[in-house]
Amino acid sequence: MPRRSVTGLAGLAAALVLAIACAACTTPGGTAPGGTAPGGTAPGGTAGRSPPGPAAAGEAGPGVITVGSFDFPESVLLAYLYAGMLSARGYPVRVLPDLGTRELVEPALMTGLVQLVPEYTGSALEFVSLGRAHATASVAATAAALARWMAARGIVTARPAAAQDANAIVVTAATAARYRLRAISDLAGPARGLVFGGPPECAERPDCLPGLRQVYGLRFRAFAALDAGGPLTRQALVSGDIGVALLFTTDPAIAADHLVELADTRRLQPAENVVPVLRRATAGRYGAGLLAALDAVSARLSTAALTALDAQVELDGRDPRAVAGDWLRDQGLIRRDQVRRDQGPAGTAAR
Repeated sequence: MPRRSVTGLAGLAAALVLAIACAACTTPGGTAPGGTAPGGTAPGGTAGRSPPGPAAAGEAGPGVITVGSFDFPESVLLAYLYAGMLSARGYPVRVLPDLGTRELVEPALMTGLVQLVPEYTGSALEFVSLGRAHATASVAATAAALARWMAARGIVTARPAAAQDANAIVVTAATAARYRLRAISDLAGPARGLVFGGPPECAERPDCLPGLRQVYGLRFRAFAALDAGGPLTRQALVSGDIGVALLFTTDPAIAADHLVELADTRRLQPAENVVPVLRRATAGRYGAGLLAALDAVSARLSTAALTALDAQVELDGRDPRAVAGDWLRDQGLIRRDQVRRDQGPAGTAAR
């Protein structure tokens, strides 16, 4: 559910129109949020020679790999991680951040408006299959199913990262101590006196309230329809308006607010591993080296690492491109002179 939104064919058609309109919003030679032309002037930087980096949104030329992102900070960060690696390896690449929801971005990928998108295995599987295939807690099975469905549409899936941005059932430290909660199953008794908070669709999603009832036997006192792991849900939990919340595993606020994520010991939640997906024509054009570069990033990206990177963007207000560059350098994936320095807050959309 964190990155999941399924729509019908009519919705896809409407989203595609929006995708085309979005792509047309960038004028030749223009600069998208956080974008800088190779050899140009970065925001806050100086003119002249600059280190390699993803090109501006309006500067795509023949063969340029356009990396698109969804409209939340972590997705923008992931786009710059993979694009930064490709740029350092010499591939022509640009980033189009904050394109919108999956209904907008996936049709853009299918039609070639963008060539690469960092996705989440479970959410992408449900979307591309129009709900006919369901992700499970098995990382391997979910990734394999996604690869099959994507292949039928001319899309290649790269290596999934260990990093997952999955559903998390969360309580405050005080609630955890009061009821001695460590796992979701420990809520069996206390649930009847607690209000559960999450997005409106939680009431019908098999991995939310119905799943919690069926798999864990939980029946809460009430359900509060809030937002999808956003500020409304977090504030309601911290203030005590709700006792249990649905958040996301990479949400840096969980640690910052001293919240407790309960263990999903019965494997209710589906796998949501980060995985780059790209057009088969793009993979074929550039060969095995392109996938190898993407896989090198995924091989080093854990849930803990992604959460720490998210904290720099969402809590510290750093530019996601600079955060991505620093991490790639620290991992030894790119040289120091291939990293653009922090240029201030990126102004990405709220989570």
